[in-house]
Amino acid sequence: MKIFREITPVKKSDVFVILDSYNVHFDYPIHNHPEYELNLVMGCSGNRIVGDSMEVYAQSDLVLVGPYLYHKWDRTDLRPDGSGPDCRVVTIQFDEHLFDSNLLSKGPFYRIRKLLNRSNRGICFAEKTFDQAQALITGLTQLNGFERVLVFLQLLELLANSNDCRFLASEVFRDYALDLDNHRMEVAYQYVVRNFTNPDLKIGEVADKLHMAESTFSHFFKKNTNKSFTQLLMDLRLGYACKLLLDTDDNVGNISLKSGFNNLANFNRLFRKYRRCTPLQYRKQYKMRVDFDWSHQLTPYQFVPEDNRNHPLLQPEDYATKLVHN
Repeated sequence: MKIFREITPVKKSDVFVILDSYNVHFDYPIHNHPEYELNLVMGCSGNRIVGDSMEVYAQSDLVLVGPYLYHKWDRTDLRPDGSGPDCRVVTIQFDEHLFDSNLLSKGPFYRIRKLLNRSNRGICFAEKTFDQAQALITGLTQLNGFERVLVFLQLLELLANSNDCRFLASEVFRDYALDLDNHRMEVAYQYVVRNFTNPDLKIGEVADKLHMAESTFSHFFKKNTNKSFTQLLMDLRLGYACKLLLDTDDNVGNISLKSGFNNLANFNRLFRKYRRCTPLQYRKQYKMRVDFDWSHQLTPYQFVPEDNRNHPLLQPEDYATKLVHN
């Protein structure tokens, strides 16, 4: 699967950049970039891809995407003539090494560091956090200089302390990333990661590794991961199945077995329940969003396919994007 690299406008001298766009069409391919990206969508609806996650968003969306995690938004509310509801998208991008200093290891920045580490799976924010972040982000577009930097840090602190957020891409999709402070939990988690494709893996086997009773381990596991052992095991297996569906041409039966499911019917049932489509539909829908006709690109960004590094930038008159460096 070909993923395009976006050449972002972030310069070495920038703390961050803001792209403030109106009436976007999201006419660009699935892509990634080394920078962090916070994307605020207001006033339109469509589909969002982050890693192996494919979801519908309606009227609003707020997502933090970590470095090299591929992503794409599109719209499903456009009319045949290309018109649609007025919308606004504000995107903040900043360098992956912006906080590579001892400063971020200090107490006040601890939660921000955890936020950035966790963003390698993509994080979606909702409800109260969305409303507060929306006010800060739109306010950022009106500020200048150091005041803008202070509000940017305030925004990161808000997101870092949010309780109404969730991961998008599965653990397996981003190198089994789970931010754990408990050493025993790390041992258990890594054991599950190494063995989840074994259909006979049971909770008692992992509990024995920590010399715990099964019931004690079950409570310990859920307290540290916010999900049951069974749920994590299923998430890993489904995430790995998604990866195989995208990266290989293997048939569904073989992918089911390779992912740790010994029953194809059960695999299909769980896949439909948690991915809201069949495995083949998932592969087809993803491929449709990867395939890209460069003649249709109107968005004023530079995306670099391996065989077309000098593709011209186009800036249509009806696509208004304000770019601010800070």
